Formats: sequence, structure tokens, C-alpha cells
Amino acid sequence: MSRVFTADWVLPVEGPPIEAGAVVVEDGRIVAVGPTDDLGEGTRYDDAVIVPGFVNAHSHLEYAVYAGFGDGLGDFAEWITLHIQRKDRIGWNEYVDVAKLGAAQSLASGVTTVGDCSYSGATAVACAELGLRATVYLEVFGSDPSRALEHFAAIRDRAGDAFSERVRPGVSPHAPYSVSIELYEACAELGLPIATHISESRSEVQYLLTGTGAWGGYKDLLVPAPGKTGTHLLAEHDLLGQNVVAAHCVVLDEDEIGLLASTGTGVAHCPRSNGALGCGVAPLAELRAAGARVGVGTDSPASAPSFDFFEELRSVVLSARARAAPSVSTERSARSFPESGQTSPSCPSRARRIYPGRTPPGQWCSEGRPIACLQRTSTGKRATRKEGWIGKS
Repeated sequence: MSRVFTADWVLPVEGPPIEAGAVVVEDGRIVAVGPTDDLGEGTRYDDAVIVPGFVNAHSHLEYAVYAGFGDGLGDFAEWITLHIQRKDRIGWNEYVDVAKLGAAQSLASGVTTVGDCSYSGATAVACAELGLRATVYLEVFGSDPSRALEHFAAIRDRAGDAFSERVRPGVSPHAPYSVSIELYEACAELGLPIATHISESRSEVQYLLTGTGAWGGYKDLLVPAPGKTGTHLLAEHDLLGQNVVAAHCVVLDEDEIGLLASTGTGVAHCPRSNGALGCGVAPLAELRAAGARVGVGTDSPASAPSFDFFEELRSVVLSARARAAPSVSTERSARSFPESGQTSPSCPSRARRIYPGRTPPGQWCSEGRPIACLQRTSTGKRATRKEGWIGKS
């Protein structure tokens, strides 16, 4: 059975915008993209644009209700310490409810795929129930690999029924300041996609290098300082690569940018979170010039205002231009992020384009290519029309 979806514009990204465009779907797959005059009217969305579903490369859906949390704190170290204390007080049912809210907010913003770092595993349940595609990276912390992997197994089993081809498990050794190199190595041996946080702030880097600074007073919550940055530490132990996504990457030198690019490590760029926590502006132009695989992430309302992906994309352009990179533009960014290669090992770059044909063998999103239909309401505000998603299971 074929269905035709039409709108004022179709933005394939893989090709030029199509005015009065149409997308034809058959058995959950896109079979044609072109002008309405050629493909028929079908289901028509007025004042709307059909676009590829967005891929949120780094999120924490379980923190959807944390808006405003941490405002006014003096340093990132204060924020993360309070954050650790707070999330330990939330129960499983509450995490599931909050994650469902986060998943719904993501869908409302045109996001159809997330790479989510999950403290409790509840994100897997939320994504399974609400229809998001996801790699759910279950978080682990500490120095002891045995204890951390027991925790990993427990949260994986708790959310086990939610995992599928569409919602896949990963592992997230949190960060080089909260995870020992032995635990990083143990996570790599699991053979799962990996997400971690690297060089998010100057105070983090100072602690890793010297064990001092704003983070020095929180040593009881951290692993011993290794005397090198997170990028250099992981590279030294052969723990970077195409199976790894590194979130933030704000404080990088030229060598570190080269390491991330040469190893094919994905970088999740989160400009609003970086700005809200006073961490700085990531070297986006330099990463892209080096050939690094860069995607965009919202992080969560614990550090950013919302899961609104349009606001994140605006911040990508504005923050890069503020860092003296005037070559970064809206159109250039829309085309180059998908073409720069898949940021996550579970999310092929072509997931961010509209094209007819079958998913290449062995890649994810085998159930079809999700598409969001963005439509203006009577009040002039943007809305995402769920009825316009194509290939969503």
C-alpha cells in the first residue's frame, strides 16, 4: 500500500529543496521524492515543510523536568556535584515518567532518533513506548570494573524488555574524571556502542592534568587525576574510535582535535548546555576542518533550556560565528552535518536525509526513514505533525 505526503516544501538535504514537494511511502519505506505534480497530492499539509527526522546525538531524557536546575551556580563542579546528589533520590517509576516526557518533547521538536545517556535505564522504556529510535547508553561510574559492570547488568536487565532493533543498548563510562581507565577498558570489551563526556570545561581539564582547581575539593567523588586530558588518556589506551561518541569537547588543543578526527570518534556538539554552564564554545569549525564526525545534541534541561532541537541548531550557528567562524551558515550546516559521516555507530548519516530506496545492509533504521512534517499553527508557532512521520514504527 502506497501513501503520498505533500507540503509546501520538501527538504531532502541530499538534494535541493523541492517546492510543492511530495514523498511516497510504500510498506514503511520511502520509494519516491519529487514534485507534487509528478507524484500526486495525497495527504496535504498546508503551510508546512517535510524534513528528515532530526538525530539528537547527545541527550538525557530522564532529566526532562530539571529546567532551571543549577542556574546561578559558580562553577561546573558545583553543578555536577548537586546533580549527582539529586538523581540518587529519584525512583524508577519517576525516572520512567520523566523520560516519557523527555521523549514526547523530543518528538514534538522533530527528533526521531536519540543517542541518550541513561542513568537508570528508563529511557529505553520511554523510547520503546513512544516510538523513538535510540541508542540508550547505560551509564557507569567509579574505579572498580566489577562493581560498575554489575550495576550495568542490573539496569540493563531492568529495562531489558524495552530493547529491540529500534531501541538498542550501549554503555556510557561517564567521563575520565569519574571513571577509571580500567573501567573504560572493561566497557570497550562489552562490544557495545560507547558514549562518554570529554573536556566539557576548563576546570575539568585542570583537575585531570593537576588534580587541583575548582574540582580539587570534590576528590572523594572522582577518580585520581591521570595527569593528562581525557582525549589523550583514551587515545593512549586505544579507546577512541568509530564506536565512540564524545560529548561536548569544548576545551581541546590542536593535537586533540586531530586525534578525534583521525580515529573517527564521533563528537556530540551541545552549544546551549556548554553556554549555560559557562563551559565555553567548542571549536566546531576546527573540528570540521580536521574531518571530525560532528553531530548536534541538546544534552538535557538539567543544563540546557530544553530539548528544542531548532533552538539547538540556531545556537550551533550563532556560537560558531561568535567564535570567529563566519563561514558557518544555516544552509552550510544543514548540508555538512549529515554528510560528515555518522556521529553515532548506531545512526547512519543517511538517516538525516530524505531519499528513495532501501537502507544499506547492516545499518540501523532498517524499518524505514523517519520524516517530520513541520507546520505552522493558527497562532504562527511551529508544530510537529506526528501524522507526517514517514517510516516510523
